[in-house]
Amino acid sequence: MRKRRDDGGHGNSERWLLTYSDMITLLMAFFIMMYSMSVLNLSKFREAAISIRSGFGGMIKGQGKSPLGTAGQFGPKPSAIEGDTAGVSWRVLKPLVNYIESGDGENTVEIGEDNRGIVITIGSDSMLFDPASAVVRAKAYPMLDKIATMLAKVDNLVLIEGHTCSLPTNSSRYPSNWELSTARATNVLRYLVEKKQLQANRFAASGYGAVRPMALNDTNEHRKKNRRVEIVILRPEALLGKKPKESPVKISDPTESVFQRSVDF
Repeated sequence: MRKRRDDGGHGNSERWLLTYSDMITLLMAFFIMMYSMSVLNLSKFREAAISIRSGFGGMIKGQGKSPLGTAGQFGPKPSAIEGDTAGVSWRVLKPLVNYIESGDGENTVEIGEDNRGIVITIGSDSMLFDPASAVVRAKAYPMLDKIATMLAKVDNLVLIEGHTCSLPTNSSRYPSNWELSTARATNVLRYLVEKKQLQANRFAASGYGAVRPMALNDTNEHRKKNRRVEIVILRPEALLGKKPKESPVKISDPTESVFQRSVDF
């Protein structure tokens, strides 16, 4: 009588491979998860932290959006919880925010926050400048003085941006909106640095002409909104103002071989 061949022993001896493969798969998933958690997105982390902190105390002025409010702007009642926005303490911001909200700024000044940092927007027409002029009006000094007082208490770098509407300047001194917007930003910078004695190496000025409007340039009201100066208190991680290297790396002729370019460096 022929005996039946038993292959069960060979199959059972390899069952350990299933457990081993499961363990390897779990380890791979674990290390992938650990790696993804180690890569921290600072901006998203900051937004999440602000949102959570605001949620426990309601809408906090200068703290961004809260689960309890959808405006995403400065709330009418500051919470007792302290915090900071773009590295600036709310205690430092509070006097300026209160001054703006009191109406002393003639409702032409707004303060908010975006991915660059804290943005103070000042309307050009009613406060800062005469039409086609870059000379800062005397009526703007009290507001600029308040801003300077706040800026003196922080170390953040500051970018001053000039913006215009799309209408031509009709000025021989400023042939285009590029020159006009740049001159306006520069004169605001000079007031803060020369008159208020703020550190010059913290500041930079730029003019954007009409290329970054806040509204369409289709009505007088919209064009008035576009004519503005923005004082941007940059987040601490901004690169503006860092000293360049004493000797820049040479950029060689791209027609040279890769080996030759590496020798030049």
